[in-house]
Amino acid sequence: MSTLPKTHLTPEEYLEIERKAEFKSEYCQGKMFAMAGASLAHTLVAGNAFESLRQQLRPRGCQVVAADLRVYVGSTGLYTYPDLVAYWGEPQLLDQHMDTLLNPALIAEVLSPSTEIYYRTRKWEQYQSIDALREYLLISSDRAHVDLFTRQRNGRWQLSSAGRLEDTLEIPSFECYLRLTDLYDKVKF
Repeated sequence: MSTLPKTHLTPEEYLEIERKAEFKSEYCQGKMFAMAGASLAHTLVAGNAFESLRQQLRPRGCQVVAADLRVYVGSTGLYTYPDLVAYWGEPQLLDQHMDTLLNPALIAEVLSPSTEIYYRTRKWEQYQSIDALREYLLISSDRAHVDLFTRQRNGRWQLSSAGRLEDTLEIPSFECYLRLTDLYDKVKF
């Protein structure tokens, strides 16, 4: 009698595997998904965004972290690694391993042609259920374009966009901004 390999993992099994793995994987609804490497443009844009936001937010008690901190979306069971995350005050963490954040106030994702649809649809739908989330920033890596979704007092999300290198995009909940010329510094399209 042959047995099929197990294809459904529990969150606990995922975390056990992930914490020992040499590469990162996301998890949702019993399945692990390996993450692909990033292009030069992607890493430059993510680094520029990190630098700009960290300089503006650190003095105000807001911590900005890049790529390696896992975020858990409790309502959907998604474990993911956004390109940037910011949180106010003390981080709320899943467990004693201190490697899974529960209270991101800002999530930024750098888009590539292969990830853009997913980040704008299914992933965004899941992120919206995070109570602490105030801003969702989508940064294109193949052209100068940034979309920012800001949670309003009524719970709805307002979209602001910028698409020229001379534009500046305000991030209202954090009282800061991103200059596209800084964001796309050294990036060649």
